[in-house]
Amino acid sequence: MTMKEAMEARHTVRKYLDKPIPEEVLQKLRERMDALNAEFGLDIRLRVGDPEALSGVYRLLGKNVKNYFILAGRPAPDLQERLGYCAADLMLYAQTLGLNTWIIGGTYNKKAVARHAEGLEVAGIVAVGYGATQGVPHRSRRPEMVSDYEGPEPPWFLEGVRAALLAPTSLNRQKFFVKGRGNEVSIRYKNGACAGVNLGLVKYHFELGAGKGSFNWPRTKKKVQV
Repeated sequence: MTMKEAMEARHTVRKYLDKPIPEEVLQKLRERMDALNAEFGLDIRLRVGDPEALSGVYRLLGKNVKNYFILAGRPAPDLQERLGYCAADLMLYAQTLGLNTWIIGGTYNKKAVARHAEGLEVAGIVAVGYGATQGVPHRSRRPEMVSDYEGPEPPWFLEGVRAALLAPTSLNRQKFFVKGRGNEVSIRYKNGACAGVNLGLVKYHFELGAGKGSFNWPRTKKKVQV
């Protein structure tokens, strides 16, 4: 399965089988995580066999959530966006390995998770495992509701917007807007909880759908702090 195929197949899964992830698969996940951490200046961590990710009433939403990535890094203005971007990569990569995922931005056990990321800012977690089901597609807005291109829309822009609509966002609200002109594209996400993470998730999906070589993001000063 390619990453693009994984993007089409991935749906949020909240209930998992009580089935361990084989060590060879865990090793692939760790290698992918380590590469992303090195490239983006992050400190994402993988917890295995830890049932404390959810607590209280939120355990009713999920089942057998025992393996998860902690989305963490040193505080910086663009940290959440980088974490969202890398979370998207990890979720789709996990899908190619036959796993399912659920990104959780606010309803996880913050106190328990923080113990494994001392001194770092945590933006959420990504549950990973073998789903009891494969999930179902989320309700989606129409491309014309979330995008605008100056002039006739090129195929890569249309594919990018379609891919962006497949990204998981908080409560599936899809509060983003994509603007294109020539080969330059910008995406904004409405302010609110987890807005930075949502922006990163959407950017990754747009890139995957459009193809990195098809367009450019607006030039900005590099903000990554390592």
